[in-house]
Amino acid sequence: MRLYTKGGDKGDTGLIGGARVHKNDIRVSAYGEVDELNAAIGWVSAACTGAQWRGEMERIQSQLLVVGAVLADPDGHESTPAIAPADVAALETLIDEASEAVEPLKQFILPGGDELAARFHLARTICRRAERSAVALAQAADLPDHVVPYLNRLADLLFAWSRVANHRAGVREVPWNPSGSA
Repeated sequence: MRLYTKGGDKGDTGLIGGARVHKNDIRVSAYGEVDELNAAIGWVSAACTGAQWRGEMERIQSQLLVVGAVLADPDGHESTPAIAPADVAALETLIDEASEAVEPLKQFILPGGDELAARFHLARTICRRAERSAVALAQAADLPDHVVPYLNRLADLLFAWSRVANHRAGVREVPWNPSGSA
């Protein structure tokens, strides 16, 4: 099987079900940003030394492929996998566990710190962009109920994990100084 088909050379692409749309269609943008998020999580995972995080991130990456398929399916075919309430709840459990491992957040912090934490922060911002695109798509077309909450919780989890990564590395979180002075 060739990696190229030449089918998109004129700026369109196929969706699940066969419909063709322009590559800048809101639906294509939404699943493209989820794909970018998935790659960013792979980049985060490459810096992880803990088997638990790697396993969780592989599960999340698989679920992001499901999110992408849902976004690429304008007609909601029964054969397209789905994100379930249990998937959102599983992210909430991971957020709670990560939050218990660090001091409670009392103010805004600057994104960064340890390299792994900085990668988590970058993935979080990509996740928020993907979430915004999914919200825009949901305003224009029917979208299954659990897609936007899943992306919302995932961004929260990536933030929580960034804090745990800094904690484990012994890196101090830098509080936001609204005046900008050191």
